[in-house]
Amino acid sequence: MRLFPSLRDILLTALLLLAPAAQAAKTILVFGDSLSAGYGIRPDAAWPALLARRLQDRKLDYNVVNASISGETSSGGRTRIDAALARYAPQVVIVALGANDGLRGLPVAQLHANLEAIVSSAQQKKAQVLLVGQRIPPNYGAYAVQFHDVFAAVAKTRRTALVDFLLDGVATQPTLFQSDNLHPTAEAQALLLDNVWRGLAPLLK
Repeated sequence: MRLFPSLRDILLTALLLLAPAAQAAKTILVFGDSLSAGYGIRPDAAWPALLARRLQDRKLDYNVVNASISGETSSGGRTRIDAALARYAPQVVIVALGANDGLRGLPVAQLHANLEAIVSSAQQKKAQVLLVGQRIPPNYGAYAVQFHDVFAAVAKTRRTALVDFLLDGVATQPTLFQSDNLHPTAEAQALLLDNVWRGLAPLLK
């Protein structure tokens, strides 16, 4: 009969004690396009990476998974949302899609239906949703207004949190864009994070 625990017993006990803490972290899924994927800059400089650091600094027990894809449209997001939800089981989903729909002039009704489907899928998995609005240049005319209105309409119907415009405070500053005049620079990412944070913070428990 052993009077003292073996090294193996000690390690197993330690692992059992640590397991609940390791599993306690909740997941925030960022589900967007190149504006969230960090196109043209280092991935660790993109706003989702800055979000992960802010959560850590504030000792908020969340992981951030950035499932954003450059060039993604709302249709593309709709086809892959269920797999992403199954893989990551997020408690919060940040939906930041639509910019490519607008730039390509895709039907507003299609954008509306896709965003509704994406948000609905997340809600069916008991995730809270933050919908991030987008804008396109005013020279698109009435389409630009209808496009932007979709985000508020979906947020109202699905009762989700809403950020009015991801690029608020950035879109009017040419120096905060890369040479393509479409993608924000690394210096702009903190501003994007602040915009998202205003909608996200109330969802964090």
